[in-house]
Amino acid sequence: MNQPHQTEVAIVGAGIVGLAHALAAARKGHRVVVFERNPQAVGASIRNFGMVWPIGQPVGVLLDRALRSREIWLEVASQAGFSLDQCGSLHLAYREDEWAVLEEFVATTQGARYSVELLQAQQVAEKSHAVVMEGLLGALWSTTEATVDPREAIGKMPAFLTQCYGVEFRFGTVVTAIAHPQLIAGGETWRADQIFVCSGADVETLYPTLYAANGITKVKLQMMRTVPQANDWELGPCLCAGLTLTHYSSFSHCAALAALKSRITAETPHFPRWGIHVLVSQTPEGELTLGDSHEYGLNPDPFDRSEINQIVLDYLQKFAQFPSLEIAETWHGVYTKIPEKTEFVAQPEPGVTIVNALSGAGMTLSFGLAEEVMASL
Repeated sequence: MNQPHQTEVAIVGAGIVGLAHALAAARKGHRVVVFERNPQAVGASIRNFGMVWPIGQPVGVLLDRALRSREIWLEVASQAGFSLDQCGSLHLAYREDEWAVLEEFVATTQGARYSVELLQAQQVAEKSHAVVMEGLLGALWSTTEATVDPREAIGKMPAFLTQCYGVEFRFGTVVTAIAHPQLIAGGETWRADQIFVCSGADVETLYPTLYAANGITKVKLQMMRTVPQANDWELGPCLCAGLTLTHYSSFSHCAALAALKSRITAETPHFPRWGIHVLVSQTPEGELTLGDSHEYGLNPDPFDRSEINQIVLDYLQKFAQFPSLEIAETWHGVYTKIPEKTEFVAQPEPGVTIVNALSGAGMTLSFGLAEEVMASL
């Protein structure tokens, strides 16, 4: 009888959550093996804006986690050799109700760890030549946001973790069963002291009953990417406008938000219907990443809607202008979330930890969360 393979830490999934936990475990000196069912990560971790977005997280644990994750991103990018742009962000206001939310946000978060200020229209023009100036009242400027190309970053991190920390990756290897300390991966038996299940939108293979009992659902988002902008044109800060204020929980405490949501629902019901808010970031190659929408359910529609992409493009052009909006790629991503929760961390049996459902904030929160999870064991 063949003896099981041995490791100290086994991680299921090589997306950003799995990679973050591999890094946190390896930095503690553990021997780590990561199992990924695909030849490379192909899920939500490479199908996003590449934004590290602390401004979207509320004061307290989540903002602290986001800022710690940002620190780790800076360290890893320089060591792994992928680009990271500390570009900051602008939340643009064209309507009085949008400006009221921004004013209240700044007034009510004095002393918090945000790095923000309100800018008048002319100051905004100095920050970004991509902003539509007509009708602009001002903007919230934040210095903490950063961008990577998720395809490049997620693609390069395994080699970095192997070279610097000895992490072993088993790509194309499906974990089909876990009974601690054993797991079956690619038909082989492994033993591990600690097993972390970071399998993203795959909630059917391992512990499906536990996921269902906790109300997990899936979220489908549609996104686009332009051709590279000519002549080294640079976007500068990531851009968004009033719709985004209704999406991120950092703004949810603002009393002025109710009037903004009511107006959006009355004037443009298609935005809440499809869960649309609009962001734009830029890759190191000059492409613009645009989106997105949010459709909820355990069986996301595999077919994308051109009307959603057009709604995004129409709204985008109300606040931003670019040399080219020629679309080179369209796609959708799927991530998991549990309503009213910011992440799902559970131990279905001793020695096994599930980490999932970061609600679309995996790039922003995973590194910090992984450190917290490792410290708690």
